[in-house]
Amino acid sequence: MHGTVMDPPSAAPPLVAAGDTSVPAWSLKDVAGRTTLLFFGYTSCPDVCPTVLADWARAKRALGSDTADYAFVFVAVDPARDSPETTRRHARQFDAGFLGVALSDAEVATVTRDWGFAVYPEGDPRQPNYTVAHPAHAFVVDRRGRLRLMLRPGVRGEDIASDLRRIR
Repeated sequence: MHGTVMDPPSAAPPLVAAGDTSVPAWSLKDVAGRTTLLFFGYTSCPDVCPTVLADWARAKRALGSDTADYAFVFVAVDPARDSPETTRRHARQFDAGFLGVALSDAEVATVTRDWGFAVYPEGDPRQPNYTVAHPAHAFVVDRRGRLRLMLRPGVRGEDIASDLRRIR
């Protein structure tokens, strides 16, 4: 495996996004039965987020036609700038099958508590160029809804695909 193996695996915490008039509500339950990669970031991220999504696109290509059992979900944690539609479009720039889910302020607070990580603005959030501190790793949730792996950024797409096949 190319990340931190969760041994023993534990149930993934809930994850729910209310959506809006342009994008329906979404829940981790919507991808139950599929091995799911989750990454918490933001659409204007200058470095880690686009790198992770590009690596995921390579992983999905490496899986070939065998992608129905996998979900790739980018979760935006910058509600001030990332609407559900903006987030959906952003994720789909990397692959048309990627899901983009935006969280509200209240949903970010719940997710950071339940998933055990921090998210906060770096710099003055009243200025347009602030960045957001967020986890650099992706979470892998297996078909049974258990956290199985945390992937650090920079893992090659082919290696991600190999890990996903092993977790199946």
